[in-house]
Amino acid sequence: MTSEHTEYGERAGRLVLADRRAVAARCRDFCRTVLADWDWPGPPRPGGPTREERDLVVEDVLLVVSEAVTNACLHAGGPTDLVVRPAPAGGVRIEVGDRSDRVPRARPRGAPGRPGGNGLVVIDRLTRAWGAIPREGGKYVWMEIAAP
Repeated sequence: MTSEHTEYGERAGRLVLADRRAVAARCRDFCRTVLADWDWPGPPRPGGPTREERDLVVEDVLLVVSEAVTNACLHAGGPTDLVVRPAPAGGVRIEVGDRSDRVPRARPRGAPGRPGGNGLVVIDRLTRAWGAIPREGGKYVWMEIAAP
């Protein structure tokens, strides 16, 4: 049996991934827990976003996590870890580590109604910025999502 562990602090959470079984679901669950523990994006306030609008941005974060982890599975040999940390201006930054040095790039869109080829399109539309940072033995793909 493989071992998996989390490192969790007040201002960052890291899930080290030992196997790929149900990895996207585990990453979403971990991210949801971190955001809930931080009360991100914060409680509703007069004149601010409603609870529903705040819940929708959390769902956007979880969709971005799913797409990034799935891309790592399909194109980079699987994710090694997931990091969730605050981003500037109240947003959240997601980092997905993998063992590939290939930088993600958009592919031509697939046929309408067929799955595949849209992960980076989703990431691009739901984030304020994203990119890749090389590291020894691979890279991190990072994404920043703005708070509402």
